[in-house]
Amino acid sequence: MKFPTSAFKAYDIRGKVPEELNPEVAYRIGRAYADFLKPDKVAVGYDIRLSSPALAEAVAQGLMDGGAEVLDLGLVGTEEVYFATHSLDLDGGIMVTASHNPQAYNGMKLVREKAKPISGDTGLRDIARRVAEDAYARSEDHSLYEQKSQRYDIGDQFTRHLLGFVTKAALKPLKIVVNAGNGAAGHMLDNLAPHLPFEFVKINHAPDGNFPQGIPNPLLPENRHQTSAAVVENQADFGVAWDGDGDRCFLFDESGCFIEGYYVVGLLAKAFLDKEKGAKIIHDPRRTWSTLDVVEANGGIPIVSKTGHAFIKERMRKEDAVYGGEMSAHHYFRDFAYCDSGMLPWLLVAELVCRSGKPLSEFVLKQQAKFPISGEINLQIDNPQLSVKKVLDHYASTAVAVNQIDGISMEFSNWRFNLRGSNTEPVVRLNVESRGNKALVETKTNEIMALLKADAELPLREGARK
Repeated sequence: MKFPTSAFKAYDIRGKVPEELNPEVAYRIGRAYADFLKPDKVAVGYDIRLSSPALAEAVAQGLMDGGAEVLDLGLVGTEEVYFATHSLDLDGGIMVTASHNPQAYNGMKLVREKAKPISGDTGLRDIARRVAEDAYARSEDHSLYEQKSQRYDIGDQFTRHLLGFVTKAALKPLKIVVNAGNGAAGHMLDNLAPHLPFEFVKINHAPDGNFPQGIPNPLLPENRHQTSAAVVENQADFGVAWDGDGDRCFLFDESGCFIEGYYVVGLLAKAFLDKEKGAKIIHDPRRTWSTLDVVEANGGIPIVSKTGHAFIKERMRKEDAVYGGEMSAHHYFRDFAYCDSGMLPWLLVAELVCRSGKPLSEFVLKQQAKFPISGEINLQIDNPQLSVKKVLDHYASTAVAVNQIDGISMEFSNWRFNLRGSNTEPVVRLNVESRGNKALVETKTNEIMALLKADAELPLREGARK
């Protein structure tokens, strides 16, 4: 019998429960992971989704039947699995989560030693093949779980590590709205709070797998109002909202205005370059001019990488880069095992605000005006790669620079764009930016959209995918 593997994606596992992902499939994933890596000890954690504890128990059973010991982290954020894997020198880690996906979904993120990602090119396809084809059967020894599974609370170690990124003496009282989105961020905040001079206004803080306020995904404009309104109502210094597994945070300034992740990349780059002149900063190619401007002005070395966590992390290791950022609000840190964190960005921003005495808006208004953007526009198209080539051919003769690291990035004297086709679905993603001319952004966006219009179906909402 072949088991379904449609939940296996390019970088992780995401599927509907129970059709694509259920305890039996989860068990087989644990067995296949153990066969593939031959690990001695693996960390397992899970998010707040109602199906997550059962899936975590099943994947742990598969790991143990495959010869591994399991460190059971319980309910955690994804970054806590990364941290435990690296800091405790484990052989791997598995986080059961579907992040911001709809409630009917669940999934898994897999890493190996030193929290290195396992994606399609580095083992995920091999694990999928084993799940589909190998003959696995559960052990009948029910004492195995107690023998080879150890409950472990990573919270205190994780909190101490986070605090090491900021100078506590520089921190001053701030009022911060925090929206955990009924997700995995709440307990991480609670662990940090006693060590910080901040007043937290908490909304949607308690874990609730029913997601009464909707699936946590602040990239969707309709999911931002609560945080924005709470900032204004409480006269807070800024606001923070997290996605469903806590590994991405989104910032709101003191007026409740949402700050695009693109401008936060420059903000965090500056924070690191203030402490380490000449450091290397990794960024994705979708939007670049603002990041280049900030990094170069602050004595850093900007390096572009293909979009995606596996590519960013690999390039950061190769370059020994201190920080890497994507416009999708994934932020990566050298001293966090080159992994992404949703806790570190707001902590570093809080330190910037405290040191400067300036409101958060002052750090981004200049860049927003200097390099206006279109926002990411997603369109369903039958043949994404053909459409990308059509746009490339149209602008090739007038572009001053063309880069094909990830889709096509084409630059002109005062505007640029990136257009990329999805590898997993019939979608193209468009980003346009200019040098100080918002009207030009709109004009050029409409111009490219007209080229694509004949091939396109309905636009997807911005931020519909992570």
